[in-house]
Amino acid sequence: MNLKTNLNNHERIDQLTAHGVQIIQSPEVFSFSLDAVLLADFCRPAKRADRRIIDLCAGNGAVGLFISHKTAASIIEVEIQPRLADMAQRSILLNGLEKQMSVLNLDAKQIFSSVNKDSVDTVVCNPPYFPDLEMSKKNPNQYLAIARHEIKINLDQVINISSQLLKMKGKFFLIHRPDRFSEILALLSQAQMAVNQVRLVYPKANRPANMILVEAIKKGSQQGMKFLPPLVVYDQNNQYTTAVRQMLHGK
Repeated sequence: MNLKTNLNNHERIDQLTAHGVQIIQSPEVFSFSLDAVLLADFCRPAKRADRRIIDLCAGNGAVGLFISHKTAASIIEVEIQPRLADMAQRSILLNGLEKQMSVLNLDAKQIFSSVNKDSVDTVVCNPPYFPDLEMSKKNPNQYLAIARHEIKINLDQVINISSQLLKMKGKFFLIHRPDRFSEILALLSQAQMAVNQVRLVYPKANRPANMILVEAIKKGSQQGMKFLPPLVVYDQNNQYTTAVRQMLHGK
C-alpha cells in the first residue's frame, strides 16, 4: 500500500468536482457510474446531526460520500463485499468524514444484527438491476456480476429491508430500470411505502428512458405521487447536458 495516497495496487483516486469529494476506485472490482451521481443529486436526506442515513448496496461508498455535503446526519454504508467495503472506508478517511460516516461490511439481509428496525430516517440504494436468471449473461468478474445482478440480494429484499429500517414517514430513495417500475410500485405498496416523487432519466431527448429515480415514504399518502421534469443526460452532440455537468462539476 502507498501510505501517501492510501492506495492498493490497481486503485486510483477520482473526484466529483462539484463537491470536492474524492473516491478510491479500481477497474478490477468496481467504479461508480453516473447512476450514483444521479441518485445522490435526487436524494433529499434527513439533515439534522441526530438523524441516521443508510446506504444499502453501497459498493465503494459513492452515493453516501456524494450526499455527505447535504446533511449533518450520520451515514452508514452497508456493503457485502469486503474489498469494496475497505475501499469505502478508506475513501471516508481520505475525505475526513470519519466522524459522520462509517461502513458495515455485511450482507444487507443481516443488517438488523447491527441496526435496529424503525430507527433510520433515510435509506438510499443503488441496487443490482438485473434478476439472477439462469440464462442471464453475467460478467465473469464476480465483483461486477454481484453489483449488476441480483445474486446476493433482490429488489423485493431491498425494499422490505428498507421499510423495516425506516421510521414512520422515513424516506427511501432508489435508482433502477424503468422496465421494473410496475414491480417497484407493487413491492413498495406491499412494504407500506408510498411513492412521493419520480424522475425519469433519458440518455438523449429522442430516446426512451433508461433509468428511473424513485422517492417513497414509509406510511406516506398513496395520493401524492409527483413526476418531476425529465432529466436528459446527453445533448445531440453527445456531450453532457448542462444539468448533468452541474451535478458532476458544479455551477
